[in-house]
Amino acid sequence: MSQNVFIVGADPFNMQKMRNVEIDADYQLHELLSFDEVKGKGFYPVEQCLQKARERLQAFDGSIDAILGYWDFPVTAMIPILCREHGLPSPSLESVLRCEHKYWSRIEQRKVIPDMTPRFGAVDPFDDASVDGIDIPFPFWIKPVKGTDSLLAFKVRNRRELVHSIGKIRERIDRIGRPFDQILSHAELPEEIAGIGGHHCIIEESVGGRQCTIEGYVFDGEPKHHGIIDSINYPKRSSFLRYQYPSFLPKRVKERIREATDALLPHLGYDNATYNVEYFFQPKTEKLMLLEINPRLSQSHSDMFEKVDGASNFQIMLELALGREPDFPLRRGRFGCAAKFHVRVFEDGVVTHVPDSADIERIQQAFPETLIELKVKQGTRLSEMLEQDSYSYDIAHVHTGARDQKALLEQYNRILQALHFEFGPVPDESLKAPEVEEITS
Repeated sequence: MSQNVFIVGADPFNMQKMRNVEIDADYQLHELLSFDEVKGKGFYPVEQCLQKARERLQAFDGSIDAILGYWDFPVTAMIPILCREHGLPSPSLESVLRCEHKYWSRIEQRKVIPDMTPRFGAVDPFDDASVDGIDIPFPFWIKPVKGTDSLLAFKVRNRRELVHSIGKIRERIDRIGRPFDQILSHAELPEEIAGIGGHHCIIEESVGGRQCTIEGYVFDGEPKHHGIIDSINYPKRSSFLRYQYPSFLPKRVKERIREATDALLPHLGYDNATYNVEYFFQPKTEKLMLLEINPRLSQSHSDMFEKVDGASNFQIMLELALGREPDFPLRRGRFGCAAKFHVRVFEDGVVTHVPDSADIERIQQAFPETLIELKVKQGTRLSEMLEQDSYSYDIAHVHTGARDQKALLEQYNRILQALHFEFGPVPDESLKAPEVEEITS
């Protein structure tokens, strides 16, 4: 009998990836909520989405065997609520929040891996006394206790930058703060967390180094790992450029990352689901610091795993949902190296020209298995785009693979030249995405 798997936050690009998964099981995928429904137009409509999902599930004529999602908040938080209501396997909402609530997560990290946890504290951005009482020295990061895509995350170097950042946070934090508070109302919170809601921020000491992500899953309480990915910023900028797989980190460093992750996830009570955990590695001191824990797979990594290993991480998510331990391949793909590139510009403007479908098709024919996602359309005002970091605008994603890193970056730079965007009123040249350079271990 076919099992029914429901997807929260379905979007065309990733749903096609999911439909391409091949496993020995009889199941049907159903789009429970679309990505546009989940995202909303002003605030994340959490309670409305939960109600829509309940009504659609109640009206479904058949068994409800799994409810899944691959996007960040609010999808990650809605899944355990819906699964709990239908008696389906899922991490508890509280275990998800121990990952997602940045302040709560830091408290738990400090109990298990104190040497990898930066100094941190909570601050109420609407309370001048709370802001004045920050005791972490400059530079530090200030960000909402629940963020997504680096939304309202600011690196603060002095008092002037702090005042500027607080002003921006006060203006815009309600978009994520209000729905996060709605999610928190569904959970049992410890006393020390109950007063730190969605309109609070976390202060964290500034740490740097080479950023990387370990991705895996927990099955019956045991963490497993299937890859470590390098996360690389634009040169001399804090904006993200690309994910690249496999990682260039030394084996000994990868093993330390695995050990820390193995200790942390059971402590959080997170089980029977996918995860990815981000770290910074400082080569000179060999110090590792944990950046954040994401209680989900990274859909940004899916195409890379497919290109290098021969299957996407969606296979793991589906197998877990169907109650089976995943059987994931290793290095059986067509490419030795793969990446997801974020094409960005760094000044505001209005998009006056984007590549059309014929342009995209020509590029993808010239570079087989390359996938291109446009994130803007003609007439888009860059500063009005949602879910952008504080310093740039994400206009396209390029998924591509090659035999090694040198060939990969050469290929991307050729693709970048072929992607023709135009902007006004600022000069085009100042908005041109820079070419990228090779990294070494």
